[in-house]
Amino acid sequence: QVQLVESGGGLVQAGDSLRLSCAASGGTDSFSSMAWFRQAPGNEREFVAFIRGSGEIKYYGDSVAGRFIISKDTAKNTVDLQMNSLKPEDTAVYYCAARRGSTIVTDPSRYASWGQGTQVTVSS
Repeated sequence: QVQLVESGGGLVQAGDSLRLSCAASGGTDSFSSMAWFRQAPGNEREFVAFIRGSGEIKYYGDSVAGRFIISKDTAKNTVDLQMNSLKPEDTAVYYCAARRGSTIVTDPSRYASWGQGTQVTVSS
């Protein structure tokens, strides 16, 4: 079990930007894949972004492609999500997740380790 802690959420206006961070600890060497998911009240957990290793592979959900950027600092074991041009429909709790393996996986049930989530609220 890897410990994941998200930070950086908050209340912003539509069109603004936010940068979320995920700090990982507790034996993360074998967790080669990291991802961000989000979940709004009453909705299913939605895939946002995926990163493998030091960033040799990145993949984004259709709703955020072109607006969000995922990155990783391998030395510090942190994964960041730069969110630009935020929309009210981006409002959700954002979760960091980790799994073993190199395959691009967008199904949240395939991820074993999760953070507590950080709230992002975008007003119109």
